[in-house]
Amino acid sequence: MAEASSGFPRSYSQEELLDSGSYEEPLIAGGVRCHGGFDPQGRYRSPRTIHRLPAVHAWQDRLSRDGHPLLAIDTALMPPQFPNVEQARLLLKEGVRDPVVRRLTIISIVEGFGAIIRDVAVPDLASQLVEPIEGTALAHLGSGLFEAHARDEAGYKDEGGHKQMWEAARDMALEKPRIPGDVLLRMMGQGPGRRRERNRVFPELDEDLERMLATMAQVLAVEVFAMGVFDWGERLLSDPEVSADPQGAGDMVSYIRADESPHVEYLRTALSEAAARSLRTADGKTLSGRDVVRELLHRTLRGLTHERREEQRRDIRENLIEAMQAHANPAGLLERFDALETPWTPPERTGFEGDPAASG
Repeated sequence: MAEASSGFPRSYSQEELLDSGSYEEPLIAGGVRCHGGFDPQGRYRSPRTIHRLPAVHAWQDRLSRDGHPLLAIDTALMPPQFPNVEQARLLLKEGVRDPVVRRLTIISIVEGFGAIIRDVAVPDLASQLVEPIEGTALAHLGSGLFEAHARDEAGYKDEGGHKQMWEAARDMALEKPRIPGDVLLRMMGQGPGRRRERNRVFPELDEDLERMLATMAQVLAVEVFAMGVFDWGERLLSDPEVSADPQGAGDMVSYIRADESPHVEYLRTALSEAAARSLRTADGKTLSGRDVVRELLHRTLRGLTHERREEQRRDIRENLIEAMQAHANPAGLLERFDALETPWTPPERTGFEGDPAASG
């Protein structure tokens, strides 16, 4: 890709970063026109990637040429899905559908919540960072990247996004099941969906800058861990023994998986760019961007692999034990279910410890 005269990749307009181009055929999911579509060969092409993907690759190439590594989260930190594919398959075969329907519905709702990334305040980064940001992913966060991410997750105007695509996959596989009426209420209550107040880790930084970087670190970790969700969903919903439309439902999850890759790449690129720079403090000093970004990632990963995982597991298990009571042999089903558990112990290290500010 051609670079600007400064040596940095060129800048992109918001219109370019949101451009999907044209498709041979649109993607219709559950009767809703969704984003993305198919090329003349029938291959799915993700939305808003005509310029967005080449731009991300150019920004990554620039980091590499300047000797700065791309941040990467070790997938060994990714907890197994609960219930796992075998456990979910057992429940469906035994007619205990509520826990799986609930899980798929929660996934779709969480995808819709992803639109809030467009509301993240982007401060004047040129004044907050010592080194220039011209022609970087950082420079495009508020002018297309966050907005593209939001539209991918929740849709835009009359065009559906991942929320609608997950709903369609669920309804194809399970033939439009009854949706538990308390799903949203439980998510917003005392379970894993409740909002948490974020404490300042680096109060000497501009508050909007710290909040933006912390949010990006959290969303990046969630997106990386979502690879397990896609694998779970695709394997389960494409199983003809439990899915009424294994081809259609499995394909729908694969399209969502393809759409999520640009999210991981732009987030880790922008965070890597921040890690390669010095951040100005309110008192005129500077902090190492590397120390700040790594500490924020460390804290996020510790939370997701320990406290958050246990909270989610407890909430899901409570629901499924309740749902099993309608089975002819609840105790026997629970015993069989537990025998299929995926053993897992969170790794001791996140891979981002060891910086001056890091804490366990």
